[in-house]
Amino acid sequence: MADTSARMLRLLSLLQTHRFWPGEELSDRLDVSIRTLRRDIDRLRELGYPVRAQRGVDGGYQLTPGAVLPPLVLEDEEAVALTLGLQSAARSPVAGIAESSVRALAKLVQVMPPRLRRRVDAVRAMTLSTEQPVSESFPVADPDTLVVLAQASRDTERLEFDYRSADGRASTRHVEPLRLVSARRRWYLVCYDLDRNDWRSFRLDRLSRPRTTGVRFRARDLPAEDAAAFLRSRIDNLPKPYDIEVLLHTGVEAVRSTIGRWVELEPVDAEHCVMRMRADQLEWPALALGLSGAEFTVRSPPELIALLTDWGARFGREA
Repeated sequence: MADTSARMLRLLSLLQTHRFWPGEELSDRLDVSIRTLRRDIDRLRELGYPVRAQRGVDGGYQLTPGAVLPPLVLEDEEAVALTLGLQSAARSPVAGIAESSVRALAKLVQVMPPRLRRRVDAVRAMTLSTEQPVSESFPVADPDTLVVLAQASRDTERLEFDYRSADGRASTRHVEPLRLVSARRRWYLVCYDLDRNDWRSFRLDRLSRPRTTGVRFRARDLPAEDAAAFLRSRIDNLPKPYDIEVLLHTGVEAVRSTIGRWVELEPVDAEHCVMRMRADQLEWPALALGLSGAEFTVRSPPELIALLTDWGARFGREA
């Protein structure tokens, strides 16, 4: 790698798994010579990262577990604040922000000493958040589960976890994790299922007790451009029982910036347009109608009318 800074970050990311890396394997991963690797290790030590070296034929490197964050990089209070912020962001269903937060958190917790972890756990235990899932149809993934899966994906380590399917059937799955993907207000794990001998995606709100096995694997070729494209193809092929059609009492441009990216909008005249979409659940179309800020008339399905009637009655009682 020509970019020294990028190479250093890659080296640190590998060492933060706390596994022992033979020197030859580490240099191959970074595509550098053993001499360059030694110089990079020395630079990390100068930054305060305690890298343990083992010399000889079987020599290699390992980052000391529970290493203190390097001086002048983060103070204790800053480390706690950053961790809590990342944990909070990891609960967000917002694509991109949540994924980046999980990756950063997975790296940070590796070098956090026990005393800082205790402080973070105390604050988490005694703090409540008003940010709740919009409804039970959109559950929030557990951040601890996200971290375990993110680290196993990064370290190419096989996983086991318990899983409950949509029809309630329980099973234990053995997988080679590839990526975490956030889509449609849910988290998914894209992985190779060793029991089914095929690529699969699993919803994290149905997944529990993830366990690493210590067995590493060589990444397989994914039959898609990337994990996000693979997940989109799987979701798009799921049955969507509800065809939504609603007459909005406003023009297309008035709602394009709010819900236009998620629905199909057809202009009727300057003051009316039709919203169409397909959905496997009705809560999101109801939310989209609320976000539009417009008066509307539901044309189909009748189940959406029933849901909005129920919501309206409940909201009215609270108001």
